[in-house]
Amino acid sequence: MSTTTAAPRPAREGRRRSARRVALLAAAALAAATVAGPVGATTASASPGPRSAGCGTDPGQEPGTSVLRTLTSDGRERTVQLHLPDGYRGDRAWPVVLVFHGRGNTGAGTEAFSGLDALPAIVAYGNGVVGTGDGDRQAWEGAPYSAPGVDDVAYTNDLLDSLERDLCVDPRRVYATGKSNGAGFTGILACELSDRIAAIAPVAGAFYGTGHPDCDPARPVPVIDFHGTDDVTIPYAGDPDRGLPAILDWTGGWVQRNGCTEGPDVEETAFDVTTTRWTGCDRGAEVTHVAVLGGGHTWPGEDSYSGGGYATHSIEAHEVLWEFLADERLPVRFLAGADTGAAS
Repeated sequence: MSTTTAAPRPAREGRRRSARRVALLAAAALAAATVAGPVGATTASASPGPRSAGCGTDPGQEPGTSVLRTLTSDGRERTVQLHLPDGYRGDRAWPVVLVFHGRGNTGAGTEAFSGLDALPAIVAYGNGVVGTGDGDRQAWEGAPYSAPGVDDVAYTNDLLDSLERDLCVDPRRVYATGKSNGAGFTGILACELSDRIAAIAPVAGAFYGTGHPDCDPARPVPVIDFHGTDDVTIPYAGDPDRGLPAILDWTGGWVQRNGCTEGPDVEETAFDVTTTRWTGCDRGAEVTHVAVLGGGHTWPGEDSYSGGGYATHSIEAHEVLWEFLADERLPVRFLAGADTGAAS
């Protein structure tokens, strides 16, 4: 098993760009030459631009494979199920998709149903820490049943540090998705790590609290979210007693933060799917909501379902979210002042 290690840091200090990462990116920007992207569907997203310090190194696993890796975050050993895309090459910078499982699931379990391995990207399926409540169930920060004292934002920072060090990563193209509790955590990441994560794509999100009302991202964050209208696990209309906002209220919060002035534009994507878009947003940070009519607590396209409703096969979540995410870029000003020649 390949092991990566990141130095522990105080719990909240790791929530913003670390000095170590600044050094890594600055060195990478100076040392890495821009390389033309490869041709072909499986590698089209490995593109020219800024490259991480891990470019040119041995990734420690074969392209097209998944390996459980370890790292240290906040003094605790953590794991991640890491998938390299087919055609991975260490001389070209690849986008990264961070994936966060639902409560009680695992990175490998989410990998099995999500279809995300098909993306032309490095896919890192995180593993949470066993939280509170019924059973030994892994969870993520932000939920009432998450493990006390565990800083999953710091874990995400440390995970990105290790990926940039060990693999050839495009730091402008880091995205986050997840299901249920993991999807809710991507909303926290959009608020607190908008200087590292370009866009998010939560699925059946459990946005506990009141939708993170103190959210103050460093920049507008593009968002696409998916939710079934008959989800009884995380109700579409919300559940105030559990601290769950209505899904359209949560989405509307991002419409306001991103300063969107046009929309909503509603499209019937399929007989059981409607897609609502808000555009005219600051820095092009559009917000999209995909509603599965009659859908339950599901990942669109997966075979199993729970929480009422049913699982749609009219769309595949991994395909729809990638169409949205693939062109999003972190502004260059967040890359430690690296001179990439790209627009900010």
